[in-house]
Amino acid sequence: MEREHAERFEPLPGRAGHVGGIESLTFDGHHYYFGFDYGSDIVLSPLIGDPAAMAAFASAHMRQTTGAHDRDHWAGLVDAATGRSALAAGADLAFTTEGLRGDLPEPGSHLLYLLGAATGWDDWFGESPEARRACERLGLDDEDPEFIDQCLTEVRDHGVGARPDDWTVVRLHLGAAVRHLPGNWGILFAPLAEGLANRS
Repeated sequence: MEREHAERFEPLPGRAGHVGGIESLTFDGHHYYFGFDYGSDIVLSPLIGDPAAMAAFASAHMRQTTGAHDRDHWAGLVDAATGRSALAAGADLAFTTEGLRGDLPEPGSHLLYLLGAATGWDDWFGESPEARRACERLGLDDEDPEFIDQCLTEVRDHGVGARPDDWTVVRLHLGAAVRHLPGNWGILFAPLAEGLANRS
């Protein structure tokens, strides 16, 4: 049974064998678990809704500082992560299709952190010269991880039409983040991209 559970989910590309722990979130009321490398701030697994499958996946594809562990060890960590997180708390752990589609992320939010961690903190401005030029006009350093927070603040406070360069950065940066999400992360968080397109 453990092998069947593990084989239901493939490791994310290049992330098998990492040292990490178990994190969780809810999406439209459904609970999901995922592996997380706290040392590198990267997501290690797809979003897995079955606790037994998460434990089996972790046993097959993850490690801890003490080495490999069996399913029972990981099952305890999965249970401890249910409804809790070392990364965020409370409402920050809950996402909905309606919320992603209808609201822009809060600056500095757990959502923005998860987008970066799931994509491996990739830099997408190479594929978006328009966003890079908008950053330059705004005097922003696109290598500063907080540049998106400033643009989101301006757009949320003043509106899309009043801050076209800030909106360009937000729209293209977050849209690229969703496109680069691995595995079923991209499926669940696709409504964020839909919401961005509806505002344009």
